[in-house]
Amino acid sequence: MKDTPKKIVLAYSGGLDTSVILKWLKETYHCEIVAYSANIGQDEDWDKVREKAWATGADEVVIRDLRDEFVRDFVFPMMRANAIYEGQYLLGTSIARPLIAKEQVNVAHETGADAVSHGATGKGNDQVRFELTYMALDPELKIIAPWRIWDLNSRSRLIAFAKEHGIPVPVTKEKPYSMDANMLHISYEGGILEDPWAEPPKDMFLWTKAPEDAPDEPQYVEITFEKGDPVAIDGEPLTPRKLLQRLNELGALHGIGRIDIVENRFVGMKSRGVYETPGGTILRIAHQNLETITLDREVVHLRDSLIPKYAELIYYGFWFSPEREALQALIDESQKDCSGVVRLKLYKGTCQVVGRRSHKSLYSPELATFEADEVYNQRDAEGFIRLQGLRLRMRAMLQNKLGAEDQE
Repeated sequence: MKDTPKKIVLAYSGGLDTSVILKWLKETYHCEIVAYSANIGQDEDWDKVREKAWATGADEVVIRDLRDEFVRDFVFPMMRANAIYEGQYLLGTSIARPLIAKEQVNVAHETGADAVSHGATGKGNDQVRFELTYMALDPELKIIAPWRIWDLNSRSRLIAFAKEHGIPVPVTKEKPYSMDANMLHISYEGGILEDPWAEPPKDMFLWTKAPEDAPDEPQYVEITFEKGDPVAIDGEPLTPRKLLQRLNELGALHGIGRIDIVENRFVGMKSRGVYETPGGTILRIAHQNLETITLDREVVHLRDSLIPKYAELIYYGFWFSPEREALQALIDESQKDCSGVVRLKLYKGTCQVVGRRSHKSLYSPELATFEADEVYNQRDAEGFIRLQGLRLRMRAMLQNKLGAEDQE
């Protein structure tokens, strides 16, 4: 058949789903399969992932370490925008998918593959994020989404298929929820969390301490920024990856970064998610507060009005879109003077800004003071207020006139 792929690159994790998919692709299309895995900071034994891919029938196995690129080229640009979806979600999974898919396209080019495949289900957001990236970067690649076309639509069927084909199925106790992890966050969804009234079990959280169990003494930390990006902690210069790792350690120790939300998926349904984003939470708070002294008022207000749209583009999978790139250009332009240091106090689940300074600060003690000054003439405010109130006065005068006519 004309549309039959000759070689497929599968986004492979080594778990039950993608292991079954690997074998299913082999049996269905009778072509070479490249098992591709991306290391973006999740806790994996990559040697075992490689061995299992070979044992399950992969013709090639490619594992890429994308941790530096993830933080530098995806997390930090997003943080320069203070991006947050629906007021709470820091987009930990959303921002990882375009990078994984981008490298998958690169692997397809390097190995001569003409098709790509993923293990995302037909109900979630990830199928959209993967496939929009494929289309944006190479529209000629065939896309195979097994969950939308096969009949293995339950865990019991997946396990039966795996046993039938000699794919190892772990005899470990099944987690009552699904997880996804990378350097920015850990997410928990499904299972026992599908009841939005049920509190998550305390032992579910793998990263952060419960705030009540965090240290009884606060810890102070200083983050240095250059043009909107963090570059040092407590005066020590760090690479993007090491800086985020350090903030993750600090945030986890002090119980920072837990959220429990019901979010609106792109496909239309609501989904309850619980997230741990310790370093990202600290970073966003610090960056926002540095902007309060380095950014012009109207620039801040304009940028803030665009955050919901920017976050929505990431959540929906439009990272590689002209509109996201245009917004990023505006955001990055706004960050050229966003340099300085922010001091924070970390304590039992809270992250409080207690100081900020910058050699490019627009904050002027001479103007802000309540004491006498020679810079600002307070009488000037009278004309300013009268001009601002002109339209309100005209409206009131008209209403009074019409009211009087109605009484005649």
